[in-house]
Amino acid sequence: MGSTDVTAFADLEQARGLLDRTSTAERVASILRDRILEGSLPPSTRLPEDLIGQALGVSRNTLREAFRVLSHERLLVHQINRGVFVRRLTADDLVDLYRVRRLVEVAAVRANDRLGEEQLRPLRETVEEGQAAAKDDRWVDVGTANIHFHLALGGLAGSPRVDAVLRQFLAELRLVFHVMNNPREFHEPYLERNLEILTLLEAGDIDAAARALEAYLNEAERQILTVLASSERTAHTPR
Repeated sequence: MGSTDVTAFADLEQARGLLDRTSTAERVASILRDRILEGSLPPSTRLPEDLIGQALGVSRNTLREAFRVLSHERLLVHQINRGVFVRRLTADDLVDLYRVRRLVEVAAVRANDRLGEEQLRPLRETVEEGQAAAKDDRWVDVGTANIHFHLALGGLAGSPRVDAVLRQFLAELRLVFHVMNNPREFHEPYLERNLEILTLLEAGDIDAAARALEAYLNEAERQILTVLASSERTAHTPR
């Protein structure tokens, strides 16, 4: 299962500055979680203890505790005598993730009768981020911008706990994005849909924005499930 791509960890030392003398395994887990969320660590990537520990300047025990945190979040899996790997999600995982997303994101949108500029600004910035990436044909980055958009939607709830839960679930979701063979074909339509939701929220039509988001999530789930099922069939086909 998988192999180690050393280039995925080449710039990890830059994150070392995020750690200080009071750093904990939770801080290390946060750095690795963000790498997964941003798409830097695809499914089946092996996480070498020596390389990561040296890059971040943390002990093996601290790193292993971080691995346990992320394994509990279903982002990593430990294989006996082989090491720790980024998980590959199943169709059942995907269905459950979208169930949670509908509960959390739609409720976050409905949490306010009207939104102020301070609440709308992060959403507008993520829409612009996606548009800029698309203009430069950076379609993987468009996927990252889309993740940021949904984190910003969750932020409308005004709850640090909602933010943490959604960040974990969207990190899991990002692992599924890697099965999409054509990132542009997958992500491009959602640029317009993100803009549509933002426009509705700017107009104060919260109910319409929530309904648009729910339809959006339903369609995305169906689309990814179709590709995931095809990928799983191919993986199990005798050669």
